[in-house]
Amino acid sequence: MLTLPEYPWESLAPYRATAQAHPGGLADLSIGTPVDDTPALIQDALAAAANAHGYPTTQGTAELRQAVAAWFARRRGVPGLDPDAVIPTVGSKEFIAWLPLLLGLGPGDVVVRPTVAYPTYDIGALLVGATAVAADSLEELDADTRARVKLIWTNSPANPTGKVASAEQLRAVVAQGRQVGAVVAADECYAELGWDEWDDPSGVGPGTPCLLAEEVSGGDHTDLLSVYSLSKQSNLAGYRAAFAAGDRALVATLVNSRKHAGMIVPMPVQAAMTAALADDAHVREQKDRYRARRALLRDALEAAGLVVDHSEAGLYLWTRDGRAGGSAGDATGHDAGRAAPSEQDSWDLVGAFARLGILVGPGTFYGAAGNGYVRVALTASDEAVAQAAERLRTWR
Repeated sequence: MLTLPEYPWESLAPYRATAQAHPGGLADLSIGTPVDDTPALIQDALAAAANAHGYPTTQGTAELRQAVAAWFARRRGVPGLDPDAVIPTVGSKEFIAWLPLLLGLGPGDVVVRPTVAYPTYDIGALLVGATAVAADSLEELDADTRARVKLIWTNSPANPTGKVASAEQLRAVVAQGRQVGAVVAADECYAELGWDEWDDPSGVGPGTPCLLAEEVSGGDHTDLLSVYSLSKQSNLAGYRAAFAAGDRALVATLVNSRKHAGMIVPMPVQAAMTAALADDAHVREQKDRYRARRALLRDALEAAGLVVDHSEAGLYLWTRDGRAGGSAGDATGHDAGRAAPSEQDSWDLVGAFARLGILVGPGTFYGAAGNGYVRVALTASDEAVAQAAERLRTWR
């Protein structure tokens, strides 16, 4: 029997209890689950398709795949994407977890993921007996390991750090993947949520760089996959609405495998996705909500003497205690002149937040390079965010 690590969020239970005991109640800034309403136009599309008496198509309706291709052209700088190179998925997490299996990976193969990363990349490797390796470049690996790399994950904008990879950086990963014959899969689920230099309040042009864009791929999508979710931009986490696109031949193979396994997005959800992808206005409105919450929380964290590193995109503020050492100059954000932050530093920080009635996620959930950090989510109600900001005034 395969035994996986305990689901990490279960270890937050005692800190949740502490936070809930606060006189003002819990302000939950830990998990990035949307709290705002699903837009009415999407709910209406779901309801209109509710008479779904037949089996849905695994590859998705022609209308959905055309909507995805149009969205890539309009929002991601990828014109001319073949609708046959698109596949809807039951949320992005299942696709990330099962991709190594669907690619035929197994013992001896290597899956590379970023040094600070969403844990599901590792779980996908564990499910097939492959080896997960944390590295931001194949140049960090020895020759033997590099030769066994079969799948490379990029994550930009990154969860939890909010870092954005430039087109040049992504292009280098593509080149390395092609050198070793590996599939390069880009988790781009926060692509519409760029801040600072990546912010586009008008919502007119493409924002953060896309793996499939010509400036990255050279116009060749062979062995490339872009993975995207509507959970964040459209508040569809409960719909499990996502998709992947890229290499047409690779997508065809994945579609065939998913047909055999019955991994199909329900027809009403496909209709809702089609409606969501055709409307940019609700995405801008939701981003405006997150922009306001982000500004309030960031100001409060920094006023409390905490430091926010990176966080130039996405739904999180990557936060550390400014007194515990560190600058944002290196990958981990700590000062080489001081002792490296430990796993306990993260949990101590989680405990300090909990005593203020605020629940956050420890950086250690995302690998050893997350030591010393906590992830503060923007996905809470305006009231909860305002409460958290007010409590942070008493931090010291």
